[in-house]
Amino acid sequence: MSEKSARIKKLAVMAMLVALSIVLVSLVHFPIFAPVAFLEYDPADIPILIGTFAYGPLAGIALTVVASLIQGFTVSAQSGVMGIAMHIFATSTLVLVAGIIYRVKHTRGGAVIALVAGTLAMTAAMMVFNHFITPYFITADITDAAAVAANRAYVDTLLVPFIAPFNLIKAGANSLITFGVYKTVSRYIVHGEEWVSSRKKVGKVGNEI
Repeated sequence: MSEKSARIKKLAVMAMLVALSIVLVSLVHFPIFAPVAFLEYDPADIPILIGTFAYGPLAGIALTVVASLIQGFTVSAQSGVMGIAMHIFATSTLVLVAGIIYRVKHTRGGAVIALVAGTLAMTAAMMVFNHFITPYFITADITDAAAVAANRAYVDTLLVPFIAPFNLIKAGANSLITFGVYKTVSRYIVHGEEWVSSRKKVGKVGNEI
């Protein structure tokens, strides 16, 4: 395959992964903790993690930004700018950490370490994001320091009992599913040409036998 063809194929696969991410979030989304029903699990990060493992952390971030923007103006429009910002920040942290580790340690064990580290990094990052940034999103007048402080105090009451466990569960579940399906998806979609070639070889051997 020529370099140009490889680039076109990569862009086509990445576009498909973005589309799949949007379809998944539109079909599957539900709250995990009733008191914070606005925090919903969705499997949208699975295709993004697959793209990250296939093409690297920078590709993962690119997938995250594109998918977040499209979702934010279509299927998840109710979440507004806050939802877009949260998705970009959370998933970018996940794929950056996981992608870098997997690129360095490109083994099954490396994938486990990468996904665990990415999950923990995303959980920690969202604790920081929610403490420092979220109060400004939920305050009508961000110049009102007292209102911002009051909303920060409220958000802080949610960090340990709900926000941290939510992100652990969401990132952990998506990482587990990614680990289970990546090799198959990679073989048939990302490296589909190689699979076709191998099938042809098997066919030739079969004919010879």
